[in-house]
Amino acid sequence: MTTTQLSFYLLCYFINTCFCIHLYQITPPVDHGEGPTWDCRKNLLYFVDIHAGNVYSYEPSSGNLHSIHLNGEVSPVIPSKRDPELLIVGVNRTVVAVEWNGNSSDYQSKPLVTVSKQFPMSRFNDGKADKQGRLWFGTMGYETSTSLAPNQGSLYKITRNNLHNPSVMISPVNISNGLAWNKANNKFYYIDTPTRKIVEYDYDDAGGEIKNGRVVFDLSWYSSIKGFPDGMTIDRDDNLWVALYSGSAVIKVDPKTGYLLQIVAIPAEAVTSAIWGGQNLDVLYITTSRYRLNKEQRLKQPYAGSVFALTDLGTGGVKGFEADIVDEI
Repeated sequence: MTTTQLSFYLLCYFINTCFCIHLYQITPPVDHGEGPTWDCRKNLLYFVDIHAGNVYSYEPSSGNLHSIHLNGEVSPVIPSKRDPELLIVGVNRTVVAVEWNGNSSDYQSKPLVTVSKQFPMSRFNDGKADKQGRLWFGTMGYETSTSLAPNQGSLYKITRNNLHNPSVMISPVNISNGLAWNKANNKFYYIDTPTRKIVEYDYDDAGGEIKNGRVVFDLSWYSSIKGFPDGMTIDRDDNLWVALYSGSAVIKVDPKTGYLLQIVAIPAEAVTSAIWGGQNLDVLYITTSRYRLNKEQRLKQPYAGSVFALTDLGTGGVKGFEADIVDEI
């Protein structure tokens, strides 16, 4: 696959510094790219095309892109701790274990649990594993190209012990989205997209509990910034990197001060998520969407739906955690 390089200077007015960074298109467009996850053990990037039901793996060293198709809307995808070829995937409202080596079309799957039975049209949207291997998977209400059923989402905590009855941690929400833990593992950050806010919670890793939620960033504080916060990751300095859906950007936020530190323009209006990857965890992989764009808009945004790699940011991430809720299918 040919990689398209898009290089530009970014002038960050908030800290009066000029950065030379590089942006690369690394995949062809899909309809609704989301859920990027980096597997350090295999040096693979996983991501999904939600509505198409496709799970992808991308190998940076070769540029190889492989996929499998699941029957439903898919997101997120999390590698499993006990078996590098076992993935935990959200399919509609069901948590599914998927055995896949990442480079073929063959796979096996097994449903584990279905949530949110009171809202049968809802679906999983975003999620991650914590340090103990517990899954934090969030749902959202039914959406069309123009509307969303409000207050039909929840954030669930899924463990080995509660696999058949996951704990509801935050509810109701509209679109359960970005989540991250700080380096000390005592703060948890969370986004419910339509609120345009990032909420910080005190986090107890031993019990996997959150409390004392407080807003640490609100896009309404910056009237010139468009869009809605979507997926989110955190860097080694405990700054948050947030995708802006309908905002054509990824932003860097200091949750300790609430300051907006940096804006990185992305050549797609619907920026959906971001994750650190690469051998040194210093590449920011960014997913985008085009599924709400009409024909004319797609011509104006030919890169929309692609996955991008952003380099030379002067920072990087920390190793993500794998799921530890099942050993095998």
